[in-house]
Amino acid sequence: MATNEVETNFFKRASKWKFIIIILLFALFLTLLLSLNVGYARIPFAEILSIIGKQFPFLDKIIDPSIISQTSPGIILQVRMPRIVAGALVGAALAASGVVYQGVFKNPMADSYLLGVSAGAAVGASISILFASGMPIFGFRLVQVAAFFGALIAMLLVYSISRVGSRVPITTLLLCGIAVNFFLYAIVALIEVLAGDELTNIVFWLIGGFSNVLWFDIFSVMPIILVGITLSYFYARDLNLLALGEENAQHLGVNVERVKKVLLILASLVTASAVSICGLIGFVGLMVPHITRLVIGPDHRILFPASAIVGAIFLVICDSVARVIATPFASTLELPVGIITMLTGAPFFILLFKKKKESYAL
Repeated sequence: MATNEVETNFFKRASKWKFIIIILLFALFLTLLLSLNVGYARIPFAEILSIIGKQFPFLDKIIDPSIISQTSPGIILQVRMPRIVAGALVGAALAASGVVYQGVFKNPMADSYLLGVSAGAAVGASISILFASGMPIFGFRLVQVAAFFGALIAMLLVYSISRVGSRVPITTLLLCGIAVNFFLYAIVALIEVLAGDELTNIVFWLIGGFSNVLWFDIFSVMPIILVGITLSYFYARDLNLLALGEENAQHLGVNVERVKKVLLILASLVTASAVSICGLIGFVGLMVPHITRLVIGPDHRILFPASAIVGAIFLVICDSVARVIATPFASTLELPVGIITMLTGAPFFILLFKKKKESYAL
């Protein structure tokens, strides 16, 4: 009887999770479609759908080409669509990485900034912009390669310093991450002082945005991000057990040190790939998992995919706002999306802390 009840509860929960994911995927599809209509050039939805439909061989024959203007395909396929896809990919990557960091550290305030991953990317990108901004390497933009390897080197540095024998205590890892983070941002500040004419490019990269993202940039990081997110999801059960405490997780069969190492490497790879194409975009990895956890609960088996989809939706919306918010003042001006995420994230956490403070007072 007890076994039947457990199975019934499991299937109910699984059905609920499937429903949540389907709803979120539909919301993501709708967000992507609506975002294609956002911009200085007004293109009707019928024309947008026709342009997209023309890319599929089985729809190409039935679409009337007369409703498509000469300039619209270039705007949709080469300007708007790359940055929208990049926004969804980076949003999912940062949110999924945030879930991993928060699960490993058992702290809802953990993200890539704490471990120096973002700071390492900032150092790599700043150096490349200062000394060789236009130089390609193996067909990739140097700033992208430098940011990626800067992030990974920073993570390895933090991990090596905090290692105690065969163990990596969480508290030590956090403290080392904060120390390395401050050190790396001091290097970035020094580079900015020396930057001269390149200062604007460095500042815009540090704020984060998608205005210069190309299809090639997206396809170069997409495999790493998708594989990293998929492999991380296989550790959802281990993250649930880690939430009970490392000692309890060990007793329940989790190789705690190995799981922490694998998850931190995967999350850092995903984060490094994401920031390498768009710069530093704050609060997504911190705020999205937190909001999603409040709504659907702490079980990582649903929290992980749901946060990734919500992160994609959130960043696409923020980028759409960034594209049009400055249009009334100047048609060619757009804000970096990092400004929008920071303006959104900071008040959210102030409100959250205020509610926490009120609950403690009670």
